[in-house]
Amino acid sequence: MTMAIHDIPVRVVGPGSQSAGLGEGPSYIDMPSEMQQYDPPLIPEPEDVQHLAGAKEAMAWLESALYNYHVSQEMQLANLNQIDDASRELINQILGEGEVSINFSGTPKAQVQESILAGVWRTVYYDENDEMAIDLLEIAAVPHVVFAANDEQRSIDLANCATATDVPNALPILAELDDRARLFAANGNTHSINLTLLPLSQTELEYLDTFLGRGPVDILSRAYGKCEVISTLTPNIWWVRYFNSMGTLILNTIEITSVPQVVAAADEDISDSAVRLSEMLLSYWPKTA
Repeated sequence: MTMAIHDIPVRVVGPGSQSAGLGEGPSYIDMPSEMQQYDPPLIPEPEDVQHLAGAKEAMAWLESALYNYHVSQEMQLANLNQIDDASRELINQILGEGEVSINFSGTPKAQVQESILAGVWRTVYYDENDEMAIDLLEIAAVPHVVFAANDEQRSIDLANCATATDVPNALPILAELDDRARLFAANGNTHSINLTLLPLSQTELEYLDTFLGRGPVDILSRAYGKCEVISTLTPNIWWVRYFNSMGTLILNTIEITSVPQVVAAADEDISDSAVRLSEMLLSYWPKTA
């Protein structure tokens, strides 16, 4: 039997074709709410910055130091305290703001901002009145203030947590951290525990957080998503948490290391920064000027 085209049943699909059910509307995947993007600096005319000798001297030091720096060396520091405000403003304009920000809540307090050049940091220390005390330009794989997180002398007291029977899955983790922290202190072997893969309740996660305590260093790396690196009160033990672009936690780890590698620049990054800086400075102080 041949079916005519007008006999073929039509099923409507698309918006409005389906019943709404019990008052439920359509569900959509959330889109990213924010994303870091590079905004090029507004470059002044060369004649407008020729008088800013402080900025020119600081950038010449930075350019030379970058070409000669390796991450295995000690950090290189330049004290900008005596520089004039116009030169400091130009330096900040040239360097811009990168993805990593660091807050140090110890004594003295400090804030660190990565520049758009990997391995180049702006570090500011504050006095007891929250006034700027020291202004540093720093070249390092990791800013020197981060290592202050390991100055704490507290260790994991397993006897103190033995009675926490309501968090049974947290106790083996603390025992592992205690063992691995001792091994790291003895031979430098790093270790990581992926909490995302473990059957931990929210109560157990909060217990680990409370028991380990919060140290003075809080690092935030922003890109397509973000990464939080938080020191604990136990030397060389760090929380490292990764979030996707919608702010959802996708990886929760505890790392035993002097500094998590996620915030450290490599030699290749430093070399690239040296080349980029040389190119950038030509716009401010042409070699023919």
